[in-house]
Amino acid sequence: MSTTTTTTAPTRTAKPLPTPLKVGLSRTGLEVKQFFREKEQLIFTFFFPIIFLGIFSAVFSGTEFADGVDAATYFTPGMIASGIFLTSFQSLAITIAMERDEDLLKRLRGTPMSPQSYFIGKIGLVLATSVMQFALLLVIAGLALGVDLPTEPVKWLNFVWIFVLGTASGSVLGIAFSVVPKSGKAASAVVTPVVLLLQFMSGVYFVYGSLPAWMRTVAEFFPLKWLAQGMRSVFLPDSFEANEPGGSWQLGTGAIVLSLWLVAGLLIAQRVFRWTRRDAG
Repeated sequence: MSTTTTTTAPTRTAKPLPTPLKVGLSRTGLEVKQFFREKEQLIFTFFFPIIFLGIFSAVFSGTEFADGVDAATYFTPGMIASGIFLTSFQSLAITIAMERDEDLLKRLRGTPMSPQSYFIGKIGLVLATSVMQFALLLVIAGLALGVDLPTEPVKWLNFVWIFVLGTASGSVLGIAFSVVPKSGKAASAVVTPVVLLLQFMSGVYFVYGSLPAWMRTVAEFFPLKWLAQGMRSVFLPDSFEANEPGGSWQLGTGAIVLSLWLVAGLLIAQRVFRWTRRDAG
């Protein structure tokens, strides 16, 4: 009598799909690698604020602002804020529009990656490049231009939350604004004037208190003004606070405005973000 032995194949347990956060962090690493391969974008992003800081320091050399603040010291926080806005809002609004135009986003749509993971990857890129840009700017400002860096821990703590809020809000707004240009070729022409206008209105290139009152009122609705003012509270002496309109750094108001822009930008970005060009349906 023969016996038949039956074997059952081992059951395979399906691996859980990676979370959007994990995919987003992986995407961040890829975005950073691609960024450093684009030499033109690398040079513009890293050295544009530094070049302007050098120019303004030279033009206003010998000019002393209130409380003995020299030109290099006064314009350093504005250039830091401007650099954050360039690497977040302007860079993302232009590059995403170009990626959409080149059908790169269309190909990504065919993968399991969610829009949230894509957003995390872009924001991670901005955070990484902004930190490197900030470090390089401070080294040059301190060594070449004689800018005294703050030593109080509370000022660096303020810098951290201002930096994070400014970077995050600028990033989501850049993602949302990337749908405005009709093509990748038109992106720079559409985005750059908006950034330049906000820079002039927000006290990046001028003493903010010397701007017309109506211009300051309009600037208060936008994040760059609060980002620049917050950076001035970190890098300028406490006595300079009296020279600000209202006689205060208004850090609480700045935190609220930047947070509102962050939430609004995230909601708008999720609603209007497109993987494909408009003419693709």
